Amino acid sequence: MTDLDLLHFEQLKKDVQAQYLKEYTPSYDEISKWKGIDIIYFQEDLRKKAKGNISEKSFYTYFKSSPVSKLPRIDMLNLLSIYAGYDSWYDFKKKHLFAGELLSDEKDLSDEELKELEKTVSSALNLPKTESEPKKMEFNSEENTVLQNNNIENQQIEKKQPISEIAERSEIKPLKKNHQRTAWIVATLVFVTLLGLLGFKDEIFQKTYVYCFTDADRNLNVQRDIEIKVIKENESPILYRIKPGECFRYPTKDKTLKMLISSTVYEDLEVNRNLENAPENETIELKPDDYKMALYYFSIKDINGENSEQLIKQKRKQLENLISNMATITQVYDSDIYGLETLDKQDYITLVTTPTTSLKNLNVIEMKKDKGKIVSIKFKISNHENNK
Repeated sequence: MTDLDLLHFEQLKKDVQAQYLKEYTPSYDEISKWKGIDIIYFQEDLRKKAKGNISEKSFYTYFKSSPVSKLPRIDMLNLLSIYAGYDSWYDFKKKHLFAGELLSDEKDLSDEELKELEKTVSSALNLPKTESEPKKMEFNSEENTVLQNNNIENQQIEKKQPISEIAERSEIKPLKKNHQRTAWIVATLVFVTLLGLLGFKDEIFQKTYVYCFTDADRNLNVQRDIEIKVIKENESPILYRIKPGECFRYPTKDKTLKMLISSTVYEDLEVNRNLENAPENETIELKPDDYKMALYYFSIKDINGENSEQLIKQKRKQLENLISNMATITQVYDSDIYGLETLDKQDYITLVTTPTTSLKNLNVIEMKKDKGKIVSIKFKISNHENNK
């Protein structure tokens, strides 16, 4: 990467902005000021025209600040170049050369690709080891004869020497050594046995409790993701995520259990159990939350088709009645630069009534209501750069 590459990227951002402004009217013309729904519309147009996507985190990293200090990955550069009307990042740079700039014909590689290439080259070279092997001792014929004679004499001496003298000289007492060895074996077996008992103590005394979940209105298994927080005294909560239709299995040797259960479409529920007399298998009913259910339904409902305009009007009207005019609505981002953004009621309604791919990933993190109206919504739209 060179300083010229960073300048080229600033040029590319302007071309991307110009391309988007040909068909759309965002809140601000300048791309660095786009937020919320503007970013979602841009992501949708990018998927449509360039067959790819960039996450909100990448958008805030590379478009919210100028100039940037590092380049995006080569796949993102190619994607943005295609959106702006070029064949690739290389093609874009080629058509925007600075005075005196020489552009290499080699393919642009990311840092990760360069490291992988370096490993491949090193492996292909298969360089010999530099460490020298031990040299073999070489003797002439006379030296070999002397060594052989010495070995023969040593063997003869060892054969003639009595075993008692060898034992006395070495201070070895075979019988005593065998007793010590037996004692060590017995001690080791006892130690291993005790260690095993200590290691399996928890498994011996713990039980596994199984909790399944049903819809209180429909008497069917819950077909939504469930989050369970197990609360222990003087400890941080432990979070478990249960997939649709699955039961929660919790092994423990504790005498009590406290759980906070939440879901996208059910009321939050706190469960407290005395495990000394509690059943090991239990079914817990979750009561549907009409407000959560409505928001979830509005987020995923397909309103494309012949009657889409009428459905959008119906959807907006229902949300107008559900949400308070003074509601606090917050969008959470996966970004080190920009974490939260506040929307007013109308911006939020426009966001969830506009048919975009992003709405399929909308997740209501938290919602509060008061006197029949929603007064607080915290939500997140999960995006992945490989989504198409």
